[in-house]
Amino acid sequence: MPEATEKETPDGVQIDLISGQRMDELASMEKIRMILDGVHAGNIVILEEGLTPDEESKLIEVTMAEISPDEFNGIEIETYPRSASKDSSLLGRLMGNDGPPAKLTVIGPANQIETLHKDETLISALVSRN
Repeated sequence: MPEATEKETPDGVQIDLISGQRMDELASMEKIRMILDGVHAGNIVILEEGLTPDEESKLIEVTMAEISPDEFNGIEIETYPRSASKDSSLLGRLMGNDGPPAKLTVIGPANQIETLHKDETLISALVSRN
């Protein structure tokens, strides 16, 4: 029986689903680096809770600095709000349980992800393997 010397990689697109808990454990630049490292590898990164506006701005700033015509075309990023929590009733809001609305963010290589449709409840994207 011949020995396998190389690990075969499946043909497809890897999707990294990152929990809010994991992101909470990281500093802002660690979050950005983790996202960009994943996208540089050709992965689609989905964040359960999104980024703060400052973190999103920094992500775009760092991405712009890393764009290279031959290696990295940049990112495509789409965010949409989800329901804030199960307890979004008037009583829940009065008790202080109505924090900022949760967000879901999808980030991928600009040359592989194309947003087809976006509204308050749906992001529809075409993902290609280049």
